[in-house]
Amino acid sequence: MSAFKKVLLIGGIVIVLLITIPLIAALFVKKDYAVERDIIINRPAGEVFEYIKYLKNQDNYSVWATLDPDMKQEFRGTDGTVGFVSAWEGNEDVGKGEQTIVNIIEGERVECEIYFIEPWEARADASMSTEALFEDQTRVTWAFSSRAPYPFNLMFLFMNPDDMIGSDLGTGLENLKSILEGESDK
Repeated sequence: MSAFKKVLLIGGIVIVLLITIPLIAALFVKKDYAVERDIIINRPAGEVFEYIKYLKNQDNYSVWATLDPDMKQEFRGTDGTVGFVSAWEGNEDVGKGEQTIVNIIEGERVECEIYFIEPWEARADASMSTEALFEDQTRVTWAFSSRAPYPFNLMFLFMNPDDMIGSDLGTGLENLKSILEGESDK
């Protein structure tokens, strides 16, 4: 075998290995992820829940709502009720998608389905729940879960959804706390 053919053969083997090893590794990497953050807000649980059950209010505290000031939004249905849809379309930071309220346990929990359309298609579940700790103290928990299909789950080897999304949830909860506790001073 000539030296040129050996180089081509070795190069071909290296290329095949560079492609197949990550694909095999992705078979063993988790596909599902869940992220959750909570905060204590010094306001009664009923007041806190009454604020968070309205998706339009997320524009006031969610980090994602601030990423594109020119984002187009569309609302369908009655906010704060099952079936309400908040749709958005913005720059590459926010993309295009919609969030739908799918369940409300009055005074306790709001559950939503989120459909990301651009820059990639994905589905996620999100919820916000309240727990009265004392008469004027409420724990708010914001949770987010989704799935990265094979082979895209390979990215979990290099980035942690808990760090990325958790940071945004935590900042959003801090913003929510400032809003709601600021209202108590008025």
